[in-house]
Amino acid sequence: MVSETRAFRIAVIGGGIGGLCATLSLHHHCKQLNVDINVYEQAAQYKEIGAGIGIGVNAAKLLHKLEFGEEVNKIAGHRNGVWISFRRYDTGADIITVPADDTKTIRQLPVHRAEFLDLLVRVIKERNAATLHTNKACQKVIDNGSDVTIQFKDGTSASADLVVGCDGIHSVLRSQFYTDNPRYSGRTCYRGLVPISQLESWWPLKTYSASWLGPDRHLLVFPISDNKTLNIVAFVATPESELGGLKESWTATGDRNDTLKAFEDFDETVRKVIGSMPERPSKWVLNDREPLDQWVFAGGKVVLMGDAAHAMLPHQGAGAGQAIEDGYILARAVQDHLRAVRSSSNGHAYGHSGDGKDDGASLQRYMGLYQSVRLPRAQQAQATARQAGEVYEMQRPDMVGKSYDDCLPLVRDALKDRMKWVWTADIDDAYEKARAAVISGHSGIGDDYSGTVAS
Repeated sequence: MVSETRAFRIAVIGGGIGGLCATLSLHHHCKQLNVDINVYEQAAQYKEIGAGIGIGVNAAKLLHKLEFGEEVNKIAGHRNGVWISFRRYDTGADIITVPADDTKTIRQLPVHRAEFLDLLVRVIKERNAATLHTNKACQKVIDNGSDVTIQFKDGTSASADLVVGCDGIHSVLRSQFYTDNPRYSGRTCYRGLVPISQLESWWPLKTYSASWLGPDRHLLVFPISDNKTLNIVAFVATPESELGGLKESWTATGDRNDTLKAFEDFDETVRKVIGSMPERPSKWVLNDREPLDQWVFAGGKVVLMGDAAHAMLPHQGAGAGQAIEDGYILARAVQDHLRAVRSSSNGHAYGHSGDGKDDGASLQRYMGLYQSVRLPRAQQAQATARQAGEVYEMQRPDMVGKSYDDCLPLVRDALKDRMKWVWTADIDDAYEKARAAVISGHSGIGDDYSGTVAS
């Protein structure tokens, strides 16, 4: 058994937005508790490819608690009091506009992926929060009983007391425990970025956050980069048989003319927006994952989070926020575990007595606490994101066969309060209540997270 004086070693697998936010959360909550955090990124540099993402007020609140929310505000777009203005595809008339108060310090944060990742890397370095590694592709993890060995494709290895899998929708860590594959949503999308200065002379709305909803297609735009850039995403229902070999990829491109053709019967504003996109917009297959009932393995020494645990479709703009929530709650659970270890009087490290019995401070128990708080909420976000896509394109079962105009009242009802449960939840309160049950010993959390790991 390791000494209680040795640092608790945390390995974060994956250096994307989820992994780096988790790293900053772990440092923030555990920096006084002797932790050693290493981040292992498979690419040659910490870099995001893609365009804009939305970070809701629920996650923005956590970034402020981690003391870099103001810096994110500076690179975020401003929606002018609107989350999204949903419009008719054919005339551009308003269907329903969902408000969002972006006058407050804690507000909606539409950001450029690359700018946000650059900020996270900078803050990690400034705070000396972790050691950042590159060219380290995780191949598998091995459970040694007392710790875990991570084997990398370059032939090297590292040891850790806790391995956090943030390696995305194609997670290698997930594949050690489950054999499922990403599932195709039935949609492809074209993405592009356009300087807002090119649009200002003719833009018809008070906000740059809008979505035009049509049968089997919809267009979404929102501002990023301090309102210097418009993020454009054109969604098209596409049968799997028509993908023509297109795979999920960061580098695949499409033809702007194909996008224009797909939206030729849409409002003039939509056609102008698409016409302003690059000639070769990026083209994406939209996949998500089936929900998992377990994210914690190897007696609590291996956990999943973010897309590795609950990859979801982008239709609610909630995926990044859910990953940020994961990292925040994970860090609180690790903090409480280490505090329990420190206060234990049995002299053995990491919450196990000499005979192997759980003394109430075990890592397994606290990682079970993390899962109990996060899994139901993330699964709800997965399910409702898929449902939102069906609403936007009038594909929900109760809309199929109805005329467009007959669907609109159903669309309004579905969208008017859709995001309240995401934005207004008190994540800290949910954790406190679950933790109280663990401390009292009445929760049953963490009783069985053995999870066989490759040996």
